[in-house]
Amino acid sequence: MRCPACGNEEDKVVDSRSTRDNSAIRRRRECLACGYRFTTYESIEQRPVMVVKKDGNRERYSRDKMLNGLLRACEKRPVSMEALEKLVDEVENSVSSSIRDEIPTEELGNEIMKRLAAIDQVAYVRFASVYRDFKDISQFLLELKGLLGKDK
Repeated sequence: MRCPACGNEEDKVVDSRSTRDNSAIRRRRECLACGYRFTTYESIEQRPVMVVKKDGNRERYSRDKMLNGLLRACEKRPVSMEALEKLVDEVENSVSSSIRDEIPTEELGNEIMKRLAAIDQVAYVRFASVYRDFKDISQFLLELKGLLGKDK
């Protein structure tokens, strides 16, 4: 492991423990040359999952792309970054637990919306409007009526 401060390749592990969800090992390291301490994470390499877009094109699944979409939907909303990270983790676990190498965007979007509705309904409607490509206000109204029906 290369030291981020000085570039030296020799270090020692000071502390090692599992993450909260046991999906990775967190290691605190200390550079033997400059004494700088840094953290690394060791996890199992996942096989690549391809996302099948609505037009049939395929692209590699991107956690960052999913998180960025959620950040846009939650802009100026009282949703913590921790809640969004947890949502993305749950969707990833759901997707990676299936044996498939490809997942349609529709299925991925539905997983996100199911969880987002429980966190913040305004963010849910924002996300749904982009994801479902709402063309007019009537589509918003249908989505809102669906949300109101779930609350009863």
